[in-house]
Amino acid sequence: MKKLLFVLAIGAFAACGSGSGSSSSTDSTKAADSTMAAPAPDTTGAAQRAADSVKAKMVADSIAAKAAADSAKAAKSAKKKK
Repeated sequence: MKKLLFVLAIGAFAACGSGSGSSSSTDSTKAADSTMAAPAPDTTGAAQRAADSVKAKMVADSIAAKAAADSAKAAKSAKKKK
């Protein structure tokens, strides 16, 4: 079993190559078919982040408004007690 794994490992290294050799400046995986339309850019991530940002700001603003109202109410009730 160990011999088989050793042979497979040697085969994997041989198949991958040593990394040396000539490098091509063109993308060999790029499709040459020009009839296909380019895919639309994915903007859902940016849109979702913007929506989340707006929602977070609205929540923060409502928390700040509630805190200010509570503070004003507390100050008003403290004035009445004097």
